[in-house]
Amino acid sequence: MKILAIDSSSNVATVAVIEEDTVLVQYSVNHKKTHSQTLLPMIEDILRMSEIGIENIGAIAVSAGPGSFTGLRIGSATAKGLALVKKLPIIEIPTIDGLAYNLKGCDKYICPMMDARRNQVYTGIYHFSKGQFVNDMPVCQMDVDELINHINSKGMEIVFLGDGVKVYKDKLVDKLTVYHEFAAPHMSMQNAASVGTLAVEYYNAGKYVSAEEHQPDYLRKSQAERELEEKLAKND
Repeated sequence: MKILAIDSSSNVATVAVIEEDTVLVQYSVNHKKTHSQTLLPMIEDILRMSEIGIENIGAIAVSAGPGSFTGLRIGSATAKGLALVKKLPIIEIPTIDGLAYNLKGCDKYICPMMDARRNQVYTGIYHFSKGQFVNDMPVCQMDVDELINHINSKGMEIVFLGDGVKVYKDKLVDKLTVYHEFAAPHMSMQNAASVGTLAVEYYNAGKYVSAEEHQPDYLRKSQAERELEEKLAKND
């Protein structure tokens, strides 16, 4: 079965088609244009160039959050629309899990970091044990200093990746007391092939939903919602 994978949770727009243990085609863009401009044309391009018709797709995998509110909405709406029309299941992959899966086979702990602003990141901690993908700290929004203290207290040899690294790298280098590395650029950004490969495992385990059931997981309220709540609280 072929899976169309979509990730628009960050500045990167990335799509791929996976068939079991093979990446058939992948297309990623990390430059200027918005996902509303790029995502559908990218999907059309990879299906055309690979000569894979949408009728040959058996499921759609989507990076379901957390991440950019706008990006997640665009990715989810695209997945939902295609799945509704073609009556396909949707495989929801947590964004942080998908990022960590970029480093499958790594012998150290893995810490994806997505910038959530105000010294906060979306993060989690993982490792691979005998080929199994193990979650050591569930996906959460966390203060960077708190994350550093947690890693130091556990004595974890760790690899960081994600767009949060660029923002907080100096702080990590300054405050970490454990051995640490930073993933190479081509492994540090969102990758639809990783989302799709992990989605194969999810699908085989029966972890998928209908288009009607799918909702992105923002993990926190949008800035507009937070600002409105603050304004209402002041008025009270």
